[in-house]
Amino acid sequence: MELKEVVREKYGEAAVRVRLGGSSCCGAAAALENCCDPITSNLYDATQTGSLPEDAVLASLGCGNPTALAELKAGETVLDLGSGGGIDVLLSARRVGPAGKAYGLDMTDEMLSLARDNQLRAGVDNVEFLKGEIEHIPLPDSSVDVIISNCVINLSGDKDRVMREAFRVLKPGGRFAVSDVVTRGEVPADVRKNMLLWVGCIAGALDDYQYVAKLAKAGFDGIDIEPTRVYNVEDARTFLSGQGVDVDAIAPQVDGKFMSAFIRATKPASCCAPGCCS
Repeated sequence: MELKEVVREKYGEAAVRVRLGGSSCCGAAAALENCCDPITSNLYDATQTGSLPEDAVLASLGCGNPTALAELKAGETVLDLGSGGGIDVLLSARRVGPAGKAYGLDMTDEMLSLARDNQLRAGVDNVEFLKGEIEHIPLPDSSVDVIISNCVINLSGDKDRVMREAFRVLKPGGRFAVSDVVTRGEVPADVRKNMLLWVGCIAGALDDYQYVAKLAKAGFDGIDIEPTRVYNVEDARTFLSGQGVDVDAIAPQVDGKFMSAFIRATKPASCCAPGCCS
């Protein structure tokens, strides 16, 4: 619960900063120039963001662009876990068109308020933002075609529950298509135990084989992890600075071990597992 409250507080502060004219970055760190640049920079091109409200773009805290990789189709229902300021929900709503729907789920009141304001400014009708936790999704079984998420699942202290809930709400044949931070190899204990680094999208990251195992345990198949950015020692120095750790000692140890990745999986079209069929 302590971790969850820290995450809620820091992301709430990020939403407030955006409303005051600042910007934000991965994990709601201070709004500084080039903040968390190795993780959050250059994720969306101008053709995607050009017609979105500026606040939706500034509040983006992600590590990837799941809407570009999820191959959304017209008429589908999409759920974004940890939707923040709403950028991926608004982009998804465009892709699924008026016959489809995009849900955004977030536990932070300030982010939900910002996202709803961004929806109004964007003039998008096929969107609904829900308050809730990704470990307890407030939607019925088998109600969603695609689940997306952008650097949020790594923040959860109960990732097995997140995977089970994602499996439950997906329709048979539904797709899990998320961007997240993933590790390869052993991560220093100082990074794993630092609470602020959890909020910064780093310390809570799963090893790639753990991610696959947890998805498989929940019932998914067709699991694939595609690296989109692998962070080097200089990137590590950037996102470790100011976090209460010995940067010079730790940065070389995490060189090449953290990456942003696109994780794909599918709920079987027919099965007998709990949550598989409504």
